[in-house]
Amino acid sequence: MTAQEVQEEPVDKGRLDEIRLEKVVVNMGVGKSGEPLEKAKAVLKAITGSDKVWERAARETIRDFGIRKNDPIAVAVTLRGQRANEFLGRAFKAVGMKLRSSSISGRALSFGIAEHILLPGAKYDPKLGIFGMDVAVALERPGYRVARRKRRPAKVGKKAAISSGEAAEFISSEYGVEVT
Repeated sequence: MTAQEVQEEPVDKGRLDEIRLEKVVVNMGVGKSGEPLEKAKAVLKAITGSDKVWERAARETIRDFGIRKNDPIAVAVTLRGQRANEFLGRAFKAVGMKLRSSSISGRALSFGIAEHILLPGAKYDPKLGIFGMDVAVALERPGYRVARRKRRPAKVGKKAAISSGEAAEFISSEYGVEVT
């Protein structure tokens, strides 16, 4: 290739404005450790297809509920890439392809699913029971790595930040969800 041919190639300027799915975090709060926590872990593995389910500890002691600080009371899994995309599509179907605008805050959105059996493809197992879950979604644009990098981290600029309106538009166009 000559220098003249290199200059004639069109530059894709819209690429940095493109919003993409960073991660999906699915959390099941059980409220106590032991057998219910193990059942929730099994359900979460089954519906997400991930083996990396981790336990979340209580932040403070609540005597009325019998919860002590640092006791495992919930399980969560972080999904990225194609697996996150597939799960999010199923999760939106579970809530009827509708999302309230108050669920969207900038580049983050979250919603709850009352019963895990509402997810398409999830089967009910009487030995495990039924669990509700919270789904938290993080969106990003190319260049957001500057905030997470180890060497010389920086803030994401105001022009690159994702507004709630842009996030709602992305969810509507990408997944067909009605934002009300």
